[in-house]
Amino acid sequence: MSQLNNIQSTINYIKKELESIYSSRESESIAYILLEELLNYSRTQIQLNKTEAIQDEQFEKIKEYIADLKENKPIQYVLGEADFYELKFKVNQHTLIPRPETEELVHAIINENKDANLHVLDIGTGSGCIPICLAKHLLNADVTSVDISSGAIKTAKENAKLNSVQVRFEERDILNWEAYEWEQLDIIVSNPPYVTNTEKEKMEKNVLDFEPHTALFVSDHDPLIFYQRIAELAQEYLKEGGKLYFEINESLGKEMSELMEQKGFSNVQVRKDINGKDRMMSAIK
Repeated sequence: MSQLNNIQSTINYIKKELESIYSSRESESIAYILLEELLNYSRTQIQLNKTEAIQDEQFEKIKEYIADLKENKPIQYVLGEADFYELKFKVNQHTLIPRPETEELVHAIINENKDANLHVLDIGTGSGCIPICLAKHLLNADVTSVDISSGAIKTAKENAKLNSVQVRFEERDILNWEAYEWEQLDIIVSNPPYVTNTEKEKMEKNVLDFEPHTALFVSDHDPLIFYQRIAELAQEYLKEGGKLYFEINESLGKEMSELMEQKGFSNVQVRKDINGKDRMMSAIK
C-alpha cells in the first residue's frame, strides 16, 4: 500500500480533481462528505485520522464518485441519499433532491399542528420527505401521500421503512382527482411542479440533466394548474377549519393569493423563506 493514499492525500486529490467545477471550499466540503460515506466516519474522525491509509478499492470508489461529479451529477444522486430534517432519504432519478425551503414548510406544519390523530394528505410524494417527517413528528397522525410516479412511490416506501414510520402511499394523478376515493382531511400539503418552461432556461445543468422533469415543470400558459386542482380537492375533502399548505413559485405569490381567495379559503398567507423569498403559502377552509 502506497502511503500516498491516506485520508489527507485523498482529500487533496478530490479537491484538485474538482477545482475546475467547484470552489475550494465546496470541493473540500465534498471531499469530507465522500469520505464520511466511504469510511463511515464523522467529520471529526476524519480530521483526527488523516494519516490513516485508504484501501485501493476505496480509492477506486472515490474515482467513480469524482467521474460522476464531473458530469454535473448532484452529490446526493452520486451517493444515492440526501439529508432532510435530520433524517436520511434515498434519492434517485425518480425523486427530486429535498430542498432547505421544503424543510421550512415541514417545520411550519409541525409547529402549527399540535393536535393528535390528524388526517394528513401529502400530494407529490417524491422521496417521501414531507409525509415521512410529518408522520415522525405529528402525534399519531394518519398520513397518506400520492404521486403519479410509480418509481417515486417505490422509493418513498423504502424511505418510510428506513425511517421507521407508517405512511400510506398511493399512485394517483392529482389532475384527475375525481377518479379516486378520498377521506375527510385535517391537513393537505403539497410541493407540486411550479417551475415554468421559461424559467427552465435559467436553471443549472445539474438540475436539468438529472432531476425528474415531471416533478419540476409546468406550462407557461397554466402555471397554477396543480394548485387549482388541489384547491378543488380541498374544497371537497378538507374539514371546516382544516389547513392547506403549499410550497410555491416565488414569483407567483400574488396570483396564488388571488386563486386561494377565489376558491373560498380564508386566512391566506404568503410566507417568506429564510432567504426572504415568497416560497410558502397557507390557508384555512
